[in-house]
Amino acid sequence: MAEKEDKVVLEREYVVNLRNRILYTPRYRRTPKAIKELKKFVARHMKVYDRDLRKIFIDRYLNEEIWFRGIQKPVVKLKIRAKKFESGIVRVELVDLPANLKFKKLREERAREKVSKVKETKKPEEAVEKETPEEKKVEVEKEKAVVEAGMKEAKLQATEIKHEVKMKHEPQRQVRKSLLK
Repeated sequence: MAEKEDKVVLEREYVVNLRNRILYTPRYRRTPKAIKELKKFVARHMKVYDRDLRKIFIDRYLNEEIWFRGIQKPVVKLKIRAKKFESGIVRVELVDLPANLKFKKLREERAREKVSKVKETKKPEEAVEKETPEEKKVEVEKEKAVVEAGMKEAKLQATEIKHEVKMKHEPQRQVRKSLLK
């Protein structure tokens, strides 16, 4: 990402009231309108060249917060932090994350950490080459045993499913309307 490489030139916090900007738009267009108006606000206050809205990037969690109540009832007051980089790009994020988004963000960070740990713990290619032929045979035999055990388990489950008693439902007969009276 270019934003991480760039140097932050300007950083500001704002409380944006979107209510009067979306009040006279149809209900089915309010949240997209709120996002556009937020971008316009940031472009004006962060001095974006030509007020180009394509240079303004809204954080994923801010977007989720705006869309939280659906398309008809967007959040009308937001506390945001805007960072302008040397390249002219502005990144907008929420200052205070709600509890549900904090939890979600922590969960994603933990998942990234696990992935990075797994990548670090993988054997380097040199260590794989140092294995003796006997060790390779043992590993191949283990893999075959695991596959065979899986096949046996699958066969057992198939026989259990096959021998289960299935209840047959009789189809309901149609009754003439004249007989219902």
